[in-house]
Amino acid sequence: MDWIKRNLYFLVGSLVAVALMGLAGWYLYSKWQLNNDILGGLDEQYAKLKRLYEQNPHPGSGKIDNIKIAKDQQQELRDYIRKTQPYFQLCPAIPQPESGKLTSQEFSSALSRTIDQMQRDAARASVVLPPSDSKNNSYSFSFAAQKESLAYLPGSLGPLSAQLGEVKAICAVLFAAKVNSLDNLRRERVSDDDLKGPQTDYLSDKSVTNELAVLSPYELSFRCFSSELAAVLAGFASSPCGMIIVKAINVESAPAVAASNEPAPPPMAYANPPPPRAAPTPRPEDNFAARYGMRGGRPRPSPQPAQVYAQPPPTAPPANKGGLPLVLDEKQLKVTLMLNVVKPAPPK
Repeated sequence: MDWIKRNLYFLVGSLVAVALMGLAGWYLYSKWQLNNDILGGLDEQYAKLKRLYEQNPHPGSGKIDNIKIAKDQQQELRDYIRKTQPYFQLCPAIPQPESGKLTSQEFSSALSRTIDQMQRDAARASVVLPPSDSKNNSYSFSFAAQKESLAYLPGSLGPLSAQLGEVKAICAVLFAAKVNSLDNLRRERVSDDDLKGPQTDYLSDKSVTNELAVLSPYELSFRCFSSELAAVLAGFASSPCGMIIVKAINVESAPAVAASNEPAPPPMAYANPPPPRAAPTPRPEDNFAARYGMRGGRPRPSPQPAQVYAQPPPTAPPANKGGLPLVLDEKQLKVTLMLNVVKPAPPK
């Protein structure tokens, strides 16, 4: 103990030196292990480069540089993506407040105006809309639950305004094609308020998000002829609002309108005048009496009463014995479309 007291500083310094040497050894070992890992990765990259140089075709040498060509093609692809980006824009949400913060009052007013505008567009295009239910005075384009409400959950205003803009873009294509009637339009549920609306307004499918885009499902049922169906598909293909993809299509004959059970009206009766009688041959004495105003001559015939004839029953038209035969007798179609509205994915 006396030695420790006399050499206390020496002992403490020695212990500190030993501890530092241990730390230095551990640091050296860890870096040596890291150096081995880096060396192994470098050897692997060299082996990969050697394998590439030995492959056929060669990455490039001399006048042919396939690596540079690949880089140029990547740049061309980036330029093409930048050029086509304006065609993949979002459908404008309704409404789009200038402040950026949407309120329930703004959405309620915009919803009423948009539904009224779509109804007037349908009337101008002669498109028959589904009948209204007991609560609403007119068809609400799958927004019946929101139309009857004035307050909405704060987190649901953004998805609802986006869906309203997409529904308007879809209906614009149908009205431009002038389909005969719109039977139904269905969308996905994005709010708890949708649980209160009619079940026929909603789909069980949900939006799918991948690395590039968001796919929102919609379902349309309408009636038209083949020319209007072609116009609808062309309208979705060239829609200026986003990208609308037809995922599935089902076409069937529209059910015929039920015939009336009322009895046929009886044949109408009409009066025909009697056929004209041939004038009698004049005699010489009749001409003489008529010339000098003398009474006499042949007595005039008394007028005959009009005869009533019954209209004959309609007969079948005669068979076409000549001319062109009937090749196509087009019937009305009932079309069901499954759509995906493609929107660019939000940046990460």
